[in-house]
Amino acid sequence: MRAAADAEDYRRDPVGTFVAQPSALVFCARRTLWGFALWGRPTESDLKRIVPLLALELAPDAAPHASLVDVRRLEAGDPRAFAVLTRYLRTNFAAFRTQVTRLALVRPPGLLGATVAGFYQVEGAPYPVRVFDDLPAATTWLRASEIAPALDAAISLASAMPPALMQLRRWLDAHLADASLPRAARAVSRAPRSLQRDLTAAGTTFHGELDAARIRLAKRLLVESDSPLTEIAYDVGCASPQHFSTLFRRVTGATPSRWRADRATR
Repeated sequence: MRAAADAEDYRRDPVGTFVAQPSALVFCARRTLWGFALWGRPTESDLKRIVPLLALELAPDAAPHASLVDVRRLEAGDPRAFAVLTRYLRTNFAAFRTQVTRLALVRPPGLLGATVAGFYQVEGAPYPVRVFDDLPAATTWLRASEIAPALDAAISLASAMPPALMQLRRWLDAHLADASLPRAARAVSRAPRSLQRDLTAAGTTFHGELDAARIRLAKRLLVESDSPLTEIAYDVGCASPQHFSTLFRRVTGATPSRWRADRATR
């Protein structure tokens, strides 16, 4: 499967793609297999971020498909986070009845695993549900055993992302106007040098993450508004429209105007 550059990239063409989010990964291995994974201690806000991505599998043009939920790396269950999933399931119950053919749940060990497995029993499901202790068994039941190694590698890679990097990306998305290394370090409870070391170990830099955050916002503004490029340039924190155009083309391979025109055509 291909790693999507961001959530917008995943929305545009989800089939054969996955996208990593804080404490979660959402994927569409093929038109007949969708799913998501959770790990660590996902929060209510983490689940709210992925629900719009999960909803793509219920689009009118989505084919009937199996679903895979992998939570074997879950460390704790936040009731508020599970409430987000509960609302999503209840709101879309009728759509699940027609779109999802079966669901495999890969649970964590111990009491938490029993709690997660019981979640679907309590909520009920309009399709067959089976609970597994490992991913290969789950994908075999879903008649998709060949995707287990690629999916496991994607989940392992995403879940190994340093928490400081995930926190930094969330902070940058909300603070582009005043983003700086010292402010970001304080926000993620790290010293600036410690944060820099964390980013180096993860194969990135603060400026690289700042540029990526600017591009994420720029893509949303280009698609969701008719704001002129000059205004968007300043909204994302670029010093000039020329700087914005150069940055956007370096990251995406297209100018902002061409990228917007392509999305409008689609």
